[in-house]
Amino acid sequence: MFKLMQRAWKYMTAAMTGRFNEAADPKVQLEQAITEANDQHRRLVQQAANVIANQKQTEMRLNRAMEDIEKQNGLARQAVTMADDATKRGDSAKAVEYTQAAESFANRLVASEREVESLKQLLLQATQAANQAKAAVAQNSSAMQKKLADRQKLLGQLDQAKMQEQVNSAMASLNETVGQDVPTFEEIRTKIEGRYAKALGTSELTEQSVENRMLEVEQATVNTEAQAKLSDIRAQLGLGPAPSSPASGDVPPATD
Repeated sequence: MFKLMQRAWKYMTAAMTGRFNEAADPKVQLEQAITEANDQHRRLVQQAANVIANQKQTEMRLNRAMEDIEKQNGLARQAVTMADDATKRGDSAKAVEYTQAAESFANRLVASEREVESLKQLLLQATQAANQAKAAVAQNSSAMQKKLADRQKLLGQLDQAKMQEQVNSAMASLNETVGQDVPTFEEIRTKIEGRYAKALGTSELTEQSVENRMLEVEQATVNTEAQAKLSDIRAQLGLGPAPSSPASGDVPPATD
């Protein structure tokens, strides 16, 4: 029963995730992915900074330990010299005191040398870790730059996809019936072209009709009478005959 509930839960989770991914805006999801990558890079930088800081601190401790070695070595040498001088003077008490002091400095020197050797090993390990941290940051930074460049490319592709989807939708609306009462573009084209063809045919029939020829005869008669009337008026005024306009298709005489 428990396994069945687990399977049902996983199935519901996968189904809900699929529906969410289908409904989610890819642009928002892309920005979320970039934000998460930036956060991871920032955490990596902080961890690398801690590793490098540990390497720097170990280096400073080593430098102080080496300085202490030089100091203890100088003090031990000074105590040995003073003990030898006291022995030469016959001051055995001072010689013993200086010898004891020299032994104390020598013990400190041995401890400091051990600390230096230990710090050298720690510094070597810390330096390797710091170098690895720097390389990881540099590698992740390069990956981030690539992701940012890919983001611009993907955003451009997303805008192109949206535009193409709108074009496809518009083309589909021209070739498909939008609703029951809305004709297609091709149906409208056929209807308009049919009316235009019918109008052209009617015009041709009108031009070839008897009424049209009768109108042409009447217009020619009116033009002849008008020309005769103009000739009478010019004669009454003592003017010469009006120059005749060349008829359509006639060529005017050439002048010398």
